[in-house]
Amino acid sequence: MAQTGPEGLSAGKIGETLGIPPSSLSFHMKELAHAGLVSSRQESRYVIYSANFRTMNELLGFLTENCCGGKPCTPTDLPEQEHSS
Repeated sequence: MAQTGPEGLSAGKIGETLGIPPSSLSFHMKELAHAGLVSSRQESRYVIYSANFRTMNELLGFLTENCCGGKPCTPTDLPEQEHSS
C-alpha cells in the first residue's frame, strides 16, 4: 500500500495481494486506521486505503529515538555456540 502512494489500494486488492480473507483484513485495516497509520475513502462500491506517511514517519522517528535504551540498534550475531545444535 505504501508503494502506491496517496492513490492507495482497494481493500479487495490488498487482501488478494496478501492472501488475507476479507474479514481478517477488515479487522487489521480498522486497527491501522484507528492508529492513524492509514486512511480510507469510499470510491463507488470500493473502500480505498492509503498510507498516512506523516504518521508513519513520526512512528519511525519515535522508535528510532527511543528503542534499545539509548544504545545503537545494530543487529548482532549470536555467539558461535548458539548457531550449532
